[in-house]
Amino acid sequence: MQLLNTTINRIVKPDKSAYEKAKERLRQQARPAGSLGILEEVGARLAGIFKTLDVRLTKKVIVTCAGDHGICAEGVSLFPSEVTSQMIYNFVNAGASINVLARHANASVEVADLGVNHEFDPDLPIFHKKIAPGTKNFAEGPAMTREEAVKSIESGIEIVEALFQKEAVSILGTGDMGIGNTTPSTAIIAAFSGLPVSDLCGRGTGIDDNGLKRKISAIEKGLENNRPDPEDPIDVLSKIGGFEIGGTAGLVLGAAARGIPVLCDGLISTAGALLACKLAPIALGYLFASHNSVEIGHRFMLKELNLEPLLDLKFRLGEGTGAALAMELMDAATRILIEIKTFEEVAILDAQ
Repeated sequence: MQLLNTTINRIVKPDKSAYEKAKERLRQQARPAGSLGILEEVGARLAGIFKTLDVRLTKKVIVTCAGDHGICAEGVSLFPSEVTSQMIYNFVNAGASINVLARHANASVEVADLGVNHEFDPDLPIFHKKIAPGTKNFAEGPAMTREEAVKSIESGIEIVEALFQKEAVSILGTGDMGIGNTTPSTAIIAAFSGLPVSDLCGRGTGIDDNGLKRKISAIEKGLENNRPDPEDPIDVLSKIGGFEIGGTAGLVLGAAARGIPVLCDGLISTAGALLACKLAPIALGYLFASHNSVEIGHRFMLKELNLEPLLDLKFRLGEGTGAALAMELMDAATRILIEIKTFEEVAILDAQ
């Protein structure tokens, strides 16, 4: 718990002065005010984070956190849990969707085992942070202990620190892998929002109507049996969460403490981001939403965080794929801010 508390205490608000200077430059540019939409606010926010108008996102990293889930025993997924470990090898061999999209964005991909039900060779080039070989079935009791929940978050923080020991990171994307993990993610937003599970629950890997009924029932049962306290984010994580979700929360906190932006992916990554911002509301100043997932619960998470997604491509894959694509827009936002000339610089009469 010491690392978690220390990290939270290190987070400071982005620089308001730099943000305001960026907003003023955007207003003075030789184009209609607000004509570049969301990217204007993104550029200004990045200026506040880096304390400069000329932001350079030179080192992009996406960390895909993985874990298995006991809730799969309730028949909530189309795929068996063994697929989680198989996909880890695919990530390492650069053959997965995230690898392709990250290459396109000039970003590196790192993989972290937070709780996969498989013993990986210690020489496999991933972050070996296994807390347990999967969570317990939260429909029957807590997914993990409180100590394990804290450890999962602190593991994410440790990953950020390890990355910085190699080379300073300028933007961090978060991703996930774990069969069944849309179920705990949906349970998390249900716990925080108080909304009916049936209004929040999506089909994940593509389950049919009967599978959806099982999934809703499993989440409702888990919430009833565990009664997670929405005023205590660690209680929520421990009772109905996942190890990779906790790891993602740690990534957000670690990035914020390091003063760099973090770009969350879809439902599962945003569940981790939501937990992080419940633990440290100030971390929200460093958080960006990459896209709007097809998963229903995701839009409620974004509403809870008051974040506007950069993309809406009907994605529902995870892995960090949305974050990879959005990184290119983040790059564009930095160039818009500094490179578009103002009316004064090009001697054009401002109609305003």
